[in-house]
Amino acid sequence: MDNYMKLEIAAISKNEGFARSAVAAFALELNPSLTELSDIKTAVSEAVTNSVVHAYKHKDDHRRIVIECHTERTDEGGVLHIQITDFGVGILDIEKAVMPFYTTLSDEERSGMGFTIMQTFMDEFSVESECGKGTIIRMQKRITGIAAPTYTDCEREREEVNA
Repeated sequence: MDNYMKLEIAAISKNEGFARSAVAAFALELNPSLTELSDIKTAVSEAVTNSVVHAYKHKDDHRRIVIECHTERTDEGGVLHIQITDFGVGILDIEKAVMPFYTTLSDEERSGMGFTIMQTFMDEFSVESECGKGTIIRMQKRITGIAAPTYTDCEREREEVNA
């Protein structure tokens, strides 16, 4: 583990953007490409939204989400490890819950694609849950560090060619 952060927020929808931005800012030390950064933000957004919408649906006390991240440097770039924990009602059937289009809130126009989106945008994904105690979502994103060339990179290359 190279670096670590822990963030605890209230499980309310207005904190979703903050959580997404905080994790994205933390990931910057691995020099992700814009695509990798977008993938991370999307997956975190879905995980936090799932906790806000589903975990505390019938439980008003201690509505909180804990986000833990750590970075790991590799020869190819790095890996961002993300764990998002809620302390809500839990998931009775994880296998069913991670199926595309499955939702317990179809009357509220929910698409049932949250877990599918997380799986699609991250390299590794798992869910652990216990009814009445909460849910832990673990995700990993490999960062290659191959970002689009910056103006500085292009300038440096031009100087080397002209030298």
